[in-house]
Amino acid sequence: MGAVLAGTLVLLALGAFWDGRGTGEGTAVLPGERGEKTKKEPPAPYEAVPPPEDATLLAERDVEVDARLERKALGRDGERSVPVGRTLLAGASDASDGPLKDHRLVAYYGTPLSDQMGVLGEHPPERMMELLRRQAAAYSAADPERPAVPTIELIASIAQREPGADGLYVAQTDPGIIREYARLAREHGALLMLDVQLGRASVMEEVRALREFLEMPHVHLAIDTEYAVGPGEVPGVNLGSVDGSEINRAIRYLDRIVEEKGIPDKVLLVHQFQSGIVTGKDAIRPTDDVQVVLHADGFGRAEDKFMKYRVLVREQPVQYGGFKVFYNLDEPVLEPEQVLMLDPAPAVVTYQ
Repeated sequence: MGAVLAGTLVLLALGAFWDGRGTGEGTAVLPGERGEKTKKEPPAPYEAVPPPEDATLLAERDVEVDARLERKALGRDGERSVPVGRTLLAGASDASDGPLKDHRLVAYYGTPLSDQMGVLGEHPPERMMELLRRQAAAYSAADPERPAVPTIELIASIAQREPGADGLYVAQTDPGIIREYARLAREHGALLMLDVQLGRASVMEEVRALREFLEMPHVHLAIDTEYAVGPGEVPGVNLGSVDGSEINRAIRYLDRIVEEKGIPDKVLLVHQFQSGIVTGKDAIRPTDDVQVVLHADGFGRAEDKFMKYRVLVREQPVQYGGFKVFYNLDEPVLEPEQVLMLDPAPAVVTYQ
């Protein structure tokens, strides 16, 4: 495993800089295979931000969306695959009781160890939570039928340009920092999502190292696939990739934790910013206890981002979609109502 993160790190650039602008065991359980759950579902460990009482339903809003954006989002035929606001992809099902059934996650991404890797590290923790809740409230107002849950996406392992003592090109965030943010999220009724950047480590090596935290009811998992490199490659120099079979091992691992510990269902979020970073997507199987989000990253022009979401999420469907917004790099920074016009609407919106 990578050395515990301490002192000065070689921090990689933002997750989308590649585009020129900057083993678990067991058998996967498909949605519905267990039938109706026999366990009593534990109470939700989060509090969504309630919408204003006079909020207008998203489907009834007259949202101004540039015609170019609509073409990029919907493709040549110009037809939506699902109704406005729906987050579940066309043809997908969800037999879980996870937070995405009735809510949207609005997340701040980053690490407190750097103000260059996301908005999470730009502010003291309490101020960050204040801003995050405000951003989540904007989504609750935009789509009152799906109130937003504030979510902290904390980088739990950071890919490095140097091999480190173990040669894996990754360093773990100090567990004390993770505990601090787990407490912060719990106290604010928020969720914590732990993001792993893999280097030369395997998915399961990094995921198993986080078991202490994944057993907490309000903690979920994200995989930054572009940093997963092979022998002779370096994160940030070579573009990495992860196969769907590796992601599915993580899904089964989370599924077993939920069943063994009797805790609420989990979300697994998979970051990607171009085709080929996640291979073998047909091997990715959500379960009755784990919801899966394919997240479209990347910064820049709105029309490029809309097209990327269509290609990576709508045209390569698994279950739910996610969308990333860069406060300082997007042109322009989209309003929540505009983001929710994507097809399907993102179940997770991450700010960096």
